[in-house]
Amino acid sequence: MLEILKEIESTFRQSLDSIADEAALEAWRLANLGKNSPLMKAFSGLGQLSREERPAAGQMANQVKQALETAFNEKLGKLKAEALAKSIQEEKLDVTLPGRPFRHGRQHPATTNLRRILSILAEMGFQVYTARDVESDEYNFQLLNIPPYHPAREMQDTFYIDSKVEDGTYSTVLRTHTSPGQIRAMREFAAMNPENPPSIRAALPGMVYRFEQITTRSEMQFYQVEGLAVGENITFSDLKGTLLEFARRMFAREARFRFRADHFPFTEPSAEMDVECYVCGGKGCPVCKKSGWLEILGCGMVHPRVLQNGGYDPRRYSGFAFGMGTERQLMLRYKINDIRNFWGNDIRFLEQF
Repeated sequence: MLEILKEIESTFRQSLDSIADEAALEAWRLANLGKNSPLMKAFSGLGQLSREERPAAGQMANQVKQALETAFNEKLGKLKAEALAKSIQEEKLDVTLPGRPFRHGRQHPATTNLRRILSILAEMGFQVYTARDVESDEYNFQLLNIPPYHPAREMQDTFYIDSKVEDGTYSTVLRTHTSPGQIRAMREFAAMNPENPPSIRAALPGMVYRFEQITTRSEMQFYQVEGLAVGENITFSDLKGTLLEFARRMFAREARFRFRADHFPFTEPSAEMDVECYVCGGKGCPVCKKSGWLEILGCGMVHPRVLQNGGYDPRRYSGFAFGMGTERQLMLRYKINDIRNFWGNDIRFLEQF
């Protein structure tokens, strides 16, 4: 066994001297130090030796392996040094060539559109008010006139963070809409003067979360902007005039809009606002489901019970509210047919904006 190991070391060292590039050196390593090499097979044969021969043979085998690994590393370092010297000698660098352009980061299109919406609302007198993403069941549902038996509480719609409490509801949720901010804003303003609460004109932006299937038209999280106006003698005409002016600034002065009756628990009466389909010009296409119109927001007059929960006397005060999605508006403006593109992190898509 000792003679075999000496012969392995001598033969392998001689073959190492003739190697001239790193590819051949890697092949040499696999052949002489790999699992199927003669040296590794010698290690496997140590168990067949007698008890007296085994210690010397094992020591010799380890010495040979260490010597070959050292020789391999030295050869590798030598080849790398030769390659570097050759590169420096033969390759040339033209320092007069222009450098590679530095790519600057940019805003996400959803953020850009969110800021555009808030800028328009600010011009119309709305103050930005931010609220929390994690809400209590009370603020997300109950104070917005959504009782425990309402369908919006079903598990397919809401991310519930903890278990049920005694009345069958959940104490903490990820907000499903920005509407809980209405209650927080009203209570904050009402606390300034409980006997004579000031008027409110607030825009409430933020991310909302829905426990639902992701499709080309719906996501499990997306941005919303809530609008709230509370004061004396506010009517549905004020709501309609505000939204028409906003939509014309947001889309185009010549764009056509319409209101449709709808129902939301926290507004009465309620409506949805549509814009004429940008893709087909109102003729009807798959994007607008052949209707010629695309929904851009929901709205309505604040429900008297919601006003009361916010600290405002509904016999004296009235108000309107509306909510819109930023990604939906981007889809309309740029004729995007898949909402998942906004959160797919595909640079080819994002760079278009």
